[in-house]
Amino acid sequence: MQIQKSSRPLVVLLATVVAIITSMVVANATQSLTTPNAAFISYSLTTGASSAPITPATNKSVLVMGCCTTAGAVATGHVSLIVSPGFAIEWVGLQRDATITAGSATAGGTHIVTIDLNHAVDIQSASATTILIHNGAPTTRAGNVTLVW
Repeated sequence: MQIQKSSRPLVVLLATVVAIITSMVVANATQSLTTPNAAFISYSLTTGASSAPITPATNKSVLVMGCCTTAGAVATGHVSLIVSPGFAIEWVGLQRDATITAGSATAGGTHIVTIDLNHAVDIQSASATTILIHNGAPTTRAGNVTLVW
């Protein structure tokens, strides 16, 4: 009888320890999900025109996806980039023909990614911290660019 009486408190103690450890593990295992920020820019640019500068988030990876929706020039391209204030824009991604694009820019006018079928519409650096959409095609081109961070 004595063995049964002393084992009951031991079982309760053991169950309590297991419950505490389980609670600690569950509390540390929770995952927090945040909704990403996004910006959507539509464009319709005449020959040689550029959009206003677009300012991506700084010191965060930003996914930039662009497309041309003009008939006969429909295509898409995308890059992941980071803007380091006071330094440069760095990126890597795929052009519309699946070739890799990668580089950095400390000033405006540097090609980042092509987003139309004829390689005439592209996203370029506008400065060391901003980008823009440029139409080098002989006709007006329309489409959109989405930034997600």
